[in-house]
Amino acid sequence: MPNSLGDSFVKDGPWKADLFQGKVAFVTGGAGTICRVQTEALVLLGCKAAIVGRNPEKTLEAAREISKLSPRRDSTENDSVGGDSVLAIHSVDVREIGQLEQAVARTVERFGRIDFVIAGAAGNFIAPFSQLSANAFKSVVSIDLLGSFNTAKACLAELKKNKGAILFVSATFHYYGVPFQSHVGAAKAGVDALSNALAVELGVSGIRSNCIAPGVIEGTEGVSRLTGNVSEEQIRSKIPLQRFGTTRDIAETTVYLFSDAAKYVTGTVHIVDGGMWHLGTHFGRDLYPQNLLTEENAKL
Repeated sequence: MPNSLGDSFVKDGPWKADLFQGKVAFVTGGAGTICRVQTEALVLLGCKAAIVGRNPEKTLEAAREISKLSPRRDSTENDSVGGDSVLAIHSVDVREIGQLEQAVARTVERFGRIDFVIAGAAGNFIAPFSQLSANAFKSVVSIDLLGSFNTAKACLAELKKNKGAILFVSATFHYYGVPFQSHVGAAKAGVDALSNALAVELGVSGIRSNCIAPGVIEGTEGVSRLTGNVSEEQIRSKIPLQRFGTTRDIAETTVYLFSDAAKYVTGTVHIVDGGMWHLGTHFGRDLYPQNLLTEENAKL
């Protein structure tokens, strides 16, 4: 998959080209749409990055593509390993802290440090509560919440050493009741609580902890899975800014939260959804309550 961002992100944007020169990011879920564009933005601004994922092919390909964005990339660098700017670490299950500790060790061995951590590995699917198994619920909570804990824990020593920052990828599904998303809402509520606790506990070590909560982001797998039969026009009408979010919107917010512009910002959740959650908008196979009254779900 080609990169979402390019040189115009720097040339036409508000950020200095070398903003993150000398910094290193550790990103779980970095081959996915949201976390990948976050990594692209950091690399464009001079950061080096380790992309941590489960799927070898996707993780390696993402590293190859993102490495092309590095402003200091040498054209002779080997694309297969992401050059000198991006390290691909695949076959990692965030539910297993030992695997993350090994990934951290590889990152430090390669780049010498870790300054920024993005905990973005996640799982999601649509499931009515009556059909949601205990194992399915446990799987999402384990990946989203336990995985976030494990990521922060594995990186703690480096974060303390470098007075770094953590950014957890959250959601808005727990701000109000969202049908078919009880598992994700529960997991992300835990992620927000974890981030708040770390902001207080680790702040004395100079570590900042925040969350980013994307809304409807155009072109992402999650949106296509969740919107179902609802038209784009219907969804836009439920967003105060009357448009879908873009991956660039996520990138800009991520850069801000890791930059010195946010050096006094910690323990916050930055919602990037155009104001949608304020309307309590439910979307799924159909708009609420029709999504609960379909023939399929009326039998549940």
